This record gives sequence, C-alpha cells and structure tokens, in this order.
Amino acid sequence: MPRSSQAQWPDHIDNASDDAVARPGGNGSGPSAAAGPRDGKVTVTHNLKRMTATSSSPDAPSVNTPSPAMAWLEAWREWQQSMGDDWLARHRDLWQRYLGAVDVGAASAADAAQSEDARFRAPAWSDDPYFAYLREAYAINAEFCLKLPAFMTDLPARERERMGFMLRQFVEACAPSNFAATNPEFIRRALETGGASITQGIANLLADLRAGRISTHDASAFRVGHDLASTPGSVVFENALMQLIQYRPTTARVHARPLLIVPPCVNKYYILDLRPDNSFVRHALDRGHTVFMISWRNPGADLGHLTWDDYLRLGPIAALNTVRAISGCARPNALGFCVGGTLLACAVAALADPAMEGADPVTSLTLLTTPLDFSRPGELGLFVAPDMLRRCETQFAGGGLVPGRDFERLFSSLRANDLIWRYVVSNYLKGEQPPAFDILFWNSDCTNLPGPMVAWYLRHMYLDNALVTPGRLSMLGVAVDLRRIRCPVYLMGAREDHIVPWQTCYFGARLLGGEPRFVLGASGHVAGVINPAAANRRSHWSGKVRAGEPDDWLLAADEIPGSWWHDWTTWVAAFGGPLEPAPRRCGSDDYAEIEPAPGRYVLAGCEG
Repeated sequence: MPRSSQAQWPDHIDNASDDAVARPGGNGSGPSAAAGPRDGKVTVTHNLKRMTATSSSPDAPSVNTPSPAMAWLEAWREWQQSMGDDWLARHRDLWQRYLGAVDVGAASAADAAQSEDARFRAPAWSDDPYFAYLREAYAINAEFCLKLPAFMTDLPARERERMGFMLRQFVEACAPSNFAATNPEFIRRALETGGASITQGIANLLADLRAGRISTHDASAFRVGHDLASTPGSVVFENALMQLIQYRPTTARVHARPLLIVPPCVNKYYILDLRPDNSFVRHALDRGHTVFMISWRNPGADLGHLTWDDYLRLGPIAALNTVRAISGCARPNALGFCVGGTLLACAVAALADPAMEGADPVTSLTLLTTPLDFSRPGELGLFVAPDMLRRCETQFAGGGLVPGRDFERLFSSLRANDLIWRYVVSNYLKGEQPPAFDILFWNSDCTNLPGPMVAWYLRHMYLDNALVTPGRLSMLGVAVDLRRIRCPVYLMGAREDHIVPWQTCYFGARLLGGEPRFVLGASGHVAGVINPAAANRRSHWSGKVRAGEPDDWLLAADEIPGSWWHDWTTWVAAFGGPLEPAPRRCGSDDYAEIEPAPGRYVLAGCEG
C-alpha cells in the first residue's frame, strides 16, 4: 500500500488504513468501542492522585477488612508496643552523644562516610554538630517510620505496599535538606552571594509556578533535529498515528535485513537518537544495519478515541509492512523499547497466528526493558486499582486524552529524591540554574495518550496480567499467544529499573517460544539502555533463561564489564543476512521521501 500523500541519565526514570482513526472504537480493545463525544483532553491528574486510595473488589467484600484510618491506628499502636522503646533509646543515645560533645564531628563524619545519600554529602552535614544532629535524627525517624506498614497485618499485601509508597513520599519530603532553615548549603550559598542566591531561588520558583512544573534541565540547551535527533534520514511513510523514518547508511555495505525500531509511545522516539556520541541509531548504522524508526504522533483531541488495536495496526504492523515493501525483505529484524516492545511483541504474536500470516513476521526480535508478564510490576502497579480503573473506563468511554504531564509527574514520584527534591534544593534553595542534560530534556518532552488505549492496557496488562495466558486476549481479531513467537529473541532488563523491574523482563522471557537470550544491564530504565559502546561504562550480566526466581539466575549469571551494546551487536549480526551495497536513497519508487528526519510529528509538544 503506498504511503500517505501528506506530509546521559544520571545514575541517581498490512499497512493500516487511516480509516481506523475515523471510528470511535477498535477491534477488541475495550471501552472505547462505545461511540461518544470526543471533546479533547480530559485531565486525569485527580485519578492519578486517587490511585493510592485503598480499593477492594466489589465481588468479594469483607466485613473484616479495616478502613485505612483504622489500619493506621492499629499499626501505630503495634509499632509503639514493638519498636517504641528502641526508637526512644536511639534518640536518647543520640542526644547524649551530642550533649556530651565527645568527638561528635569524628563520629558523625564516620557515619556520613558510610552513607551514599547525595542529600547529605556537604561537609557541614558532618562537621557542624547542629546539622549533623539533624541528619542523624532524620535517619532514625525515617528508618522507624518506613517500618510502619509491616504492622498493618490486617491489610492485604498490596495495600501495605501502597501505604509504604505513600509513607516513603512523606519521609522523603520531610528531609532536613529540603528546608532553608535546616540546610547548611542554603545558608553557605546565601552568605557567599550576599543573598543573591535567595533572590534567584525565588525567581526560579516563580518561573516554575508559571510553567506548572519543576525545571530539571536547561530547556534552551537543545533543539530537536539539531542537537538531538540529528541523524540524517527521511520520513518515508506516515499515517494518522506515526511517521516512519529511514536513516541514511553510514557504511558502504549493509546487511540485507533491515532493523525496525518501535520506541515507547509515552515519550518521543529520540531517546534512541540523542547526541551523536550516545545515539543507539548511529551505533546500529555504523555496524551496517539499515535502520527504520517509528516516530509516534503526540495525539490531539481528534485521536482521543484510539485503542490498543489501533496502536498495533497503525504502529508496528503498518511500519513492518512499509519496511518490507521498501527493502524487499519479508522478515526484517525488529526492536522494541518499553511499552513499544509490548506493542511489538503483541503485533508479532498476532501476525504469527494461522488466521493471519501463520509464521514469525520477523527474523529476530529485541525487547529492551519490556513488560510482558505483569505479575511483579513494581511500584507502578500500586497505582492501578479496580475502582480507579472503573472510573477511568467510564471517563474515557467516549474518548479523551491522558495528558503527558500526568505520566511525567507519576514517573518522577517513583524517584522523588532524584527527580523532585533534588531540584527543589538546587533551583529554589541554592538559586542554581538546572544543567543541560539531554536525557532529562527528552524526559520532559512527553506525549499524551488516548484514554481508551490507556484504560485497556492498564486493565488487561497491569490489573489482570492477561497476556501471560495463551489466547486470553484478543487483538486484531485473533487470540494472542506469545508462544507463537519462535524467532530468536534478545531481552534486556536494567538492574535498577524503577519503571519496569528487571525481574518483570525476565519473567516475560519465559512466555516466548524458542530459547530467548536474556541480558541484564546496570543502572536504571533509561541509563541502563542508553549505555554507549564507546564509553563502555558499567557492566552487564548474561546467562541462559531457566525456571526459578530471577535472583537465582543473577547469582549464576556471568558479569561482563562494559556496555551491553557490544553483546547485542554480536548477537543481531548473526541475523542481519549477507552484506550488500548500501541503498543510495531512502524510500523507494512507491515510498518517496516525504520530509527530512526527524519529521513533523516529533516536534509537537503536549500543549501544542
């Protein structure tokens, strides 16, 4: 089918017809099938705030389940009986040590040296008795406070985890480093600048209040298409939901099989094409791969009715068929990242069904930090409760958008110390300007998502974990069975991932047919993936996927110094096919170049 005529994370988160977007529902994708007004963006910040509310299934109410308030009171009483004396003794010893002034500085410095908490690295937190006391008292209170949910024995484990998350947010917000009167760096900087830092901090605060967000980076430092997402290429296909970019080769000869990349749809694609020195796209090009990339559109009100099926049809399937047509390769290699990997895996499994193509549509499949088994979803799963989902499905029955800013705030809350309070201190207390940071620039360049698609994804994946059961979910009119993916699969998890825990990635490997390869990278969700081969930082672990717990796998895995990019490069080269002269142009006679990369879709902001 011819194309449309238009047109470093810190270590410390068949081509489809456009007819699909002209209807209010999607094939087998939940509540959006009901027609209704599509009146644009529906803010769901209040839903996100209410996600942590205690919920219970209406199918099995229990008269013995205590209210959250009663659970807190009972836990508080048990905590006092079990740990109150120890807590008082710890504080009494702390007071005696400081009042006695017995080498306080040396003792506190020793404690500080054992701590890796970046909030308290300034010398005054150890050298000054007042601030050293505040730090140690806070540490005692935090330690005991975070043990409180363990005493909520009358609540289900999920509710205790939810309470623990909320309590951690409170504890992190109360750190003495977050307040002017109890932060020695605020005082030191104010004295050094003659009060100018206070003035600048207030100015920074007012600017962020006007913008409605905490600044984490210098927004003027980068321009998409110039400093970031600058790898040469062309848009060779587009539909209502995505543009497909083909990059220009950087080698004289290329592998016969191209590589299709499906990035996450909750942010922009250029996380995989940042600066030239940390661009995964350039790395693949330099190894002789012809690379195609989906650039998701930032949906507006006119796309607020799209469903999960629409994203499959207009996204990876449309892209796959275009890549086939341009390259002449029936089974290219494919790579998905995060929810882009979930979409890609579902598309491959659906196409492998006998009712569709009946065989793997790709030669190899790479899934980076991709959730397939949601049995242990991490802290994101704490936000998904039955009552919240019912409200969400009702709210989006007629369409609407989940604002990208809601996702940004949600992901930041998972690492509040690193992504919220760190910048409260530096921007407002110390009056500093945020640095130029490419990954944080990308992190704030978020996208909206259609409410029906999000509601379906949350219910069937996060709440029901239905993808693990063969045939339970219907997508594109077929029962999806991940065991139909029999091609070689490379799965990569990140050891400190707070969005998709690496154990989740590992469990997903066992759902697939064949013998997948699992590799564990260091660092978090983004920094673990964007670990350039040239820098060769950190380590990675590899080993055969087996039954048992992921932690048992890790104990037996081989630790390999350096970036996992080297391992993947060797692995995927085996499926690249023979080398042949590089194409002299992007696209083909049927798929002419529409516009230069990065294209129009990536430039649209959430407010645009």
